[in-house]
Amino acid sequence: MPNRRGSRRVTRTIRIFLGVLMFAALASCSLPRGAALQSEVLAERDTKSPTFQVVEVTRRSTPALALWPASGWKGHYRWLSASRGPDSSIIQTGDTLQIVIWDNQENSLLASQESRSTAVPPMTVSPSGSVFMPYLGEINVRGMTESDARETLQTRMLEIAPSAQVQLSVTPGRNNAVDVVGGVAAPGNYPLESRNTRVMSVLAQAGGVSPAMKNPLVVLQRGSEVYETRAETLFADPGRNALVRGGDQIVVTEDDRSFNVLGAAGSQKVIPFEEETITAMEAVSSMGGLSAARADPKGLLVLREYDRRHLNPDKPGPDMPQVIFSLDLTNADGLFAARQFQINPGDTLLATESPVTRVQTILGLFGTIVGFGATANNLAN
Repeated sequence: MPNRRGSRRVTRTIRIFLGVLMFAALASCSLPRGAALQSEVLAERDTKSPTFQVVEVTRRSTPALALWPASGWKGHYRWLSASRGPDSSIIQTGDTLQIVIWDNQENSLLASQESRSTAVPPMTVSPSGSVFMPYLGEINVRGMTESDARETLQTRMLEIAPSAQVQLSVTPGRNNAVDVVGGVAAPGNYPLESRNTRVMSVLAQAGGVSPAMKNPLVVLQRGSEVYETRAETLFADPGRNALVRGGDQIVVTEDDRSFNVLGAAGSQKVIPFEEETITAMEAVSSMGGLSAARADPKGLLVLREYDRRHLNPDKPGPDMPQVIFSLDLTNADGLFAARQFQINPGDTLLATESPVTRVQTILGLFGTIVGFGATANNLAN
């Protein structure tokens, strides 16, 4: 009788143990995870026909990678440098001239005895750059300063009224003003006081950049040319406080560039560019770092897509449209490389999961099941 009970106990123990092994084996194939392993993501690299290119980012490779074409944007913002302009303004098409002629001579063609001055009706500078003066005809004034235009009219007056004197004032038109379209407290049309008016002065007149703007970007359109700069860069660098010209249009908009992070990271979300450029190291900080309990610091991957026009064998660049950049943050070489490697808009940063985490999960589950099996065995006895 005792031998039979012992035999049953052994058989029951073996069954429980086999059940534990089978359950653990199945669990190892389907354990829930927050991220893929680096080996899983890069497995296709070793096949005969991979559909993506894998590039290891090191200090040695970063100078060459910096020559690759930019993806997701043009690679940099283009802006004007500051310079000094004249304090006077110049007359442009569309400006309005107010002219008063003074003449103290009797029988004057331009003034009466009751009033020694005559106000000429306001005149708008024509597309040809001239205004029409009675008795004198068309007089070109475009491109002149206010004082130069007054002297020109005064000289022409000598032909009909040698003693006459000219008083002139100019009201700037649209070609001598700047349009501030949006992103400020008071959008509108702002006349230029002089040719030394700068972009920050215009923004100040418009009430400044709206505080509701996130990562504001100042865009200046001049004819067919477009210039852009981050607002904080403009405010911090006097060398970017460029002169504006009549007809310029300024709009402050939000910088919509972003990258997204996935996997075993401190956060999984879309992150906007808070600076004009962001390195991989700065991107890791922006996403809250890597999960100490789950992430594989040897497997930080940057997924990027290039346009097919960038696949030029004669120039530095990718061999395939889809590229995975691999960074190892466990050594000095990888850490310094991460400080040099630039993240592009539209990139995806994937923090892969550590293989150790998976093993620990399986062992923990196995220990739990074994403990449950031992408890069941004790209860059976």
